[in-house]
Amino acid sequence: MLKIETLGRDHDRSGFDCGNDALNQYVGKIARQHLNKGISRTFVLVDEKMPTGILGFFTLASCEIYVEKLPRKYAKKYPSRVPAAKLARLAVAKERQRQGLGTHMMIDAIERVIRVSQNLGIVGFFVDAKDNEAKAYYEQFGFIPLPDNPLELFLPLATLQNAYDMISKA
Repeated sequence: MLKIETLGRDHDRSGFDCGNDALNQYVGKIARQHLNKGISRTFVLVDEKMPTGILGFFTLASCEIYVEKLPRKYAKKYPSRVPAAKLARLAVAKERQRQGLGTHMMIDAIERVIRVSQNLGIVGFFVDAKDNEAKAYYEQFGFIPLPDNPLELFLPLATLQNAYDMISKA
């Protein structure tokens, strides 16, 4: 059975390979430091039969956004800077890609952001796509590109619950 848990010392970070050196290095050398410093939280997807092996991971962080970066219909609602949540990283091990594990982790990430929004003010969920393929992936969850950078995407809090309802049924 698959489960998602906070990245810990026992997880085999050096054995993770998603095919992207920057993401491999992040989970291998930086994620625990950021977790310990309170900068971000990294969660790993593991199989309970092999609890130290990392099948995938995602990192969540808080951020502050200048509203002029938002699409006009959202920007007019807010003061000049607003708090938000950010999906800082998402990766699946090469041998497990295209099996729905990314969607499984996105559901969990969105659930966590919804819980945060019930206790802290945020305007939505942001992600920086590394390329157009990643952009298309995030758009299927309802993320919309920002006007000044189409690889920077935004999921408004007002539609976050709808996105969760949609993908949790998939």
